[in-house]
Amino acid sequence: MTCSPYSRREFLSQSALAAGVSLASWPHLSLAAQKPKAKRPRVAAIFTVLRFRSHAYNILENFLGPYYFRGKLVDPGVDVVSFYADQFPEDDMAKEASARFGIPLCKSIEEAMCAGGKELAVDAVLSIGEHGNYAYNERGQHLYPRKRFFDESFAVMKKAGRFVPFFNDKHLSYDWSEAKEMYDSCREHGMPLIAGSSVPLAQRRPMLELPPGADIEEAVSIHGGGLESYDFHALEVLQSIVESRRGGETGIARIELVYGEAFEKARKAGRWSQDLVDAAMKAETDMQADRQSRPTQGVFAGPKPTTAVFEPPPGPRGQYAICVTYRDGLKATVLRIGGGSDRWNFACRLKGDPAPRATAFFNSPWGNRGLFKALSHAIQHNFVAGEEPYPAERTLLTTGAVEAVMHSWEQKGNAIETPHLAIKYQPKEWSAFRENGRSWSILTKDVPQPAGFEPRSFDELK
Repeated sequence: MTCSPYSRREFLSQSALAAGVSLASWPHLSLAAQKPKAKRPRVAAIFTVLRFRSHAYNILENFLGPYYFRGKLVDPGVDVVSFYADQFPEDDMAKEASARFGIPLCKSIEEAMCAGGKELAVDAVLSIGEHGNYAYNERGQHLYPRKRFFDESFAVMKKAGRFVPFFNDKHLSYDWSEAKEMYDSCREHGMPLIAGSSVPLAQRRPMLELPPGADIEEAVSIHGGGLESYDFHALEVLQSIVESRRGGETGIARIELVYGEAFEKARKAGRWSQDLVDAAMKAETDMQADRQSRPTQGVFAGPKPTTAVFEPPPGPRGQYAICVTYRDGLKATVLRIGGGSDRWNFACRLKGDPAPRATAFFNSPWGNRGLFKALSHAIQHNFVAGEEPYPAERTLLTTGAVEAVMHSWEQKGNAIETPHLAIKYQPKEWSAFRENGRSWSILTKDVPQPAGFEPRSFDELK
């Protein structure tokens, strides 16, 4: 396709000047003009769809311009040099963004990996396999093409004999064997892998930091979304905290989905501790003033996402629980309570301390869109430093866990034994990658969200 003659940096510079903003207002860009910098990794962005508030939209807006993380303006440190879009909905933004930013919109993943040439020409892959019109299987799993995206990217790397850092949005695949193959390929060829949910990177209110090697007796993670898609986020929230317990992670032995009459029986029988649930919900209630003071998704003007062609099969109605038994005896429960997409709560109890430790994850004054700024920062660290900001084994484990949940749903709530999830790993210190809330004193409820695809400058957001 015909692209703009301007580079991304030239476009940003001219946009700033046209708006009366000097490059001095963009410290990272002005610094780049003053002295040489290390080579910026070239990134291929491979995604299902780019439309308003899709994952590709929420991530790429932090790759094509400066963004806020921990209250500071951050330059992405990388250059997106190619796009591949798998689908083009009526409200597609990929074609216009390609022309405006001078980023070729390629016809295949191979072409994107080669940046329009014949050989591998990128240093990292941003794979966003979420949203778009994709079918569901009989189990209720959304058949996103994440494994296909990985395989076609990997084939180009293998041919070149050079393997580059890879980001996979959310769980690795709906299929465990595919997910394990992706993970094994990355490990075999030394590819730094980052994947998973954006929610664990959110600000914790109140701040919750468990002591290293804490002896956790029980934990709960609560969300308000749907089966599979939001269960995955809640499992990642759970895993991102409990992985730091004494002895490190040893894996999951059993998964059981409890719903309907069985849910009430389990609750009354005390299969999970109600005081932990109460503490987790209280953490959310305590930050209601923040939620009430920010706009909802319906307040700002913007195009509505297109409706998927494939409708998902029905999931459990009302509340349900995912009972997780870890191999080391830790008992944990993921609970679906209510119907709000902003609900991300956690509580646990430590041995010898009866008082629950609880927190709620605050997404941002812009709702879940704000979660992707911290995630983008972590991805860029992976691409620039060639180092995983947190263990990829976390998402391998949660990928297998959410697949087991869907098997339990298919089998009407039967418990699923998971010997294949005997995944052992040690956590690492990763708190520096989490949003601390300082960005939300800048991106307040009074700052309007752009309705178009508009990576923004510091002065525009003042």
